[in-house]
Amino acid sequence: MPADPQRRLNRQDYKTLSLAALGGALEFYDFIIFVFFAGVMGKLFFPPDLPEWLRQLQTFGIFAAGYLARPLGGIIMAHFGDKAGRKKMFSLSILLMALPTLMMGLLPTYETLGITAPLLLLALRILQGAAIGGEVPGAWVFVAEHVPHKRIGFACGTLTAGLTIGILLGSFVATLLNTFMTPQGVLQGGWRIPFFLGGFFGLVAMYLRRWLRETPVFIEMQIRKALAQELPLKSVVMNHKKAVLISMLLTWLLSAGIVVVILMAPLWLQQQMGATPSLALKANCAAIIALAVGCVITGAVIDRVGAGKTFITGCVMLGVFSWLFYHTGADRPLPLYITYALAGLSVGVVGGVPYVMVHAFPSPVRFSGISFSYNVAYAIFGGLTPVMVTMLMRISPMAPSWYVLGLSVMGVLLGICLPSGLRHKPPLTGGLNSIA
Repeated sequence: MPADPQRRLNRQDYKTLSLAALGGALEFYDFIIFVFFAGVMGKLFFPPDLPEWLRQLQTFGIFAAGYLARPLGGIIMAHFGDKAGRKKMFSLSILLMALPTLMMGLLPTYETLGITAPLLLLALRILQGAAIGGEVPGAWVFVAEHVPHKRIGFACGTLTAGLTIGILLGSFVATLLNTFMTPQGVLQGGWRIPFFLGGFFGLVAMYLRRWLRETPVFIEMQIRKALAQELPLKSVVMNHKKAVLISMLLTWLLSAGIVVVILMAPLWLQQQMGATPSLALKANCAAIIALAVGCVITGAVIDRVGAGKTFITGCVMLGVFSWLFYHTGADRPLPLYITYALAGLSVGVVGGVPYVMVHAFPSPVRFSGISFSYNVAYAIFGGLTPVMVTMLMRISPMAPSWYVLGLSVMGVLLGICLPSGLRHKPPLTGGLNSIA
């Protein structure tokens, strides 16, 4: 039977949330560690006589392949998650990430295998993309269907914070490796260490997930024989268009906050503000930590006041603090740390995105609905955002601040449009369409 909606989080809830957040952080680490060693990978996996620009293009093309594989992998895993159970797919996603990461660390280079080496690297990167496409929506659904209804926001916010810690972990490992090893040492084999670490700890996290239980919501659907009778994705596309649209727009907001403010800003600080790499990366670490805190705060607040008010307030803060950060400059470290941390904290409003998504789709197609909306939107907006911002910077170096401000306005409008009935709506209900 489903859990009592009035109860508090118990020991089992905290165990579920901790293991889900840990696994999510490790999966995100595995997914993004490639980018921290893209320069080294380009030298090792492509012909040495290639022009540097072409080598970088091909290397980042392999990195981008992971994003392009996300929708297909997420949709397939979500289909079976709605049909066969959340737990099975939740465990499969981390295995599908850990093994390719481990194999990347074992891959022979171009010097040994020739053109086969980059092709194998591409295949492993595609598997990683498929895994992350199933992990993020799967984790949100799994956790939301376990905890009491009135703590879904806190659970989703905490889990999203765990995912962002994976980015910080990747940056930390890369920094340590480049601090204690020479560039030649990294090139000769040190680059393999982060992949070994990610693969090993991913397998450990998968083992720990075996102790998790299937969600009460899915068990209840099995008892009631309420599983989707038709193809879940077909039902999502045909019957839940409004939920898909809102989820995609919220994913655009999420991708803008993460990609522009967190991932692109360090390079922007160096190129436009003249910051040193060390200063930019240290400030970025402060912003990522603040982002994790902001996700948890957003989750706790959304449980109390609902999604609409939270997004209105949070997106106003995002617009104000991101604008302040981009216009502060980098000539003094302390103001930069403060404004960047505040911007990161305000990006934490994205911790409320999964709360809306898990309420937007009815339980029989929830996994498929979230996976389709999130992964397709992230593949589009996550891929196009850097290009759009870079093109806009030809007009003004402050283009990132204008882009984030525009998305903040969209977030406020979404907050106004979210139905008031979304607050504390039990996850066994009929989704967003039934309460609009």
